[in-house]
Amino acid sequence: MFKKFFKDNSGATAIEYALIAMLVSVATVGGIKAVGEANQANMNAVAEKMPVTN
Repeated sequence: MFKKFFKDNSGATAIEYALIAMLVSVATVGGIKAVGEANQANMNAVAEKMPVTN
């Protein structure tokens, strides 16, 4: 019974896919954050150059 349990690799494959999905999601969040910060910096630069009217 224990030999069969330790030779079963189906759980390892699921864990590998979960780790890959986690890595992709972390990279996606990091990329979105970087793009958002760059966009905010550009918007702030444009806002500073706009004249203020009352």
